[in-house]
Amino acid sequence: MSFCIYLTHPEVNIDEAVPVPEWGLSEVGRERAAKFLDLPFARDIKRVISSAEKKAVDTAHAIADPLKIPVLTLQPLHENDRSATGYLPPEEFDKVADEFFSDPYTSVRGWERAFDAQMRIVSGVQAALVRIPPDTPILFAGHGGVGTLLMCHLMNTPISREHDQKRAGSWFQFDRKDLTEKAASKLSWTEL
Repeated sequence: MSFCIYLTHPEVNIDEAVPVPEWGLSEVGRERAAKFLDLPFARDIKRVISSAEKKAVDTAHAIADPLKIPVLTLQPLHENDRSATGYLPPEEFDKVADEFFSDPYTSVRGWERAFDAQMRIVSGVQAALVRIPPDTPILFAGHGGVGTLLMCHLMNTPISREHDQKRAGSWFQFDRKDLTEKAASKLSWTEL
């Protein structure tokens, strides 16, 4: 049995004095990440690959450590680069995120363009899969923004926030062939 899962990190400890990539999971986030192991296919996972951001690594370890498998971190799997603005309050963040998705070829307030972030996440996932036997179930631990961009690519649909997760700590399953065959599968997020 072979499949790929893309799981976004759940709730984090927000600290405006700490760069966003260094935020870790909150206690609620850790509890929710551990719920992944209750899914019927979770114990079939043989590889865990994570963004190098702390919240994604924490998520990856919540699954990999009980399964006694290592976590590989890959820099190209990081969230869209928003360092130009740093932390934004939720209401302001949502407005900027809407612009990010609605105009993928333009940098919004200095953020990485959605088109570039999509190419990076797709290439990163493809590069990881090349090194792993095709019959190996894999979990990718990452972020909602680039996860949505990956999902749009897999469904062969234009970039749109319409496909964004409703809550952090959600996942979707995909097949490796969808990366290259443009199978236009219908994918959806499932909340932990």
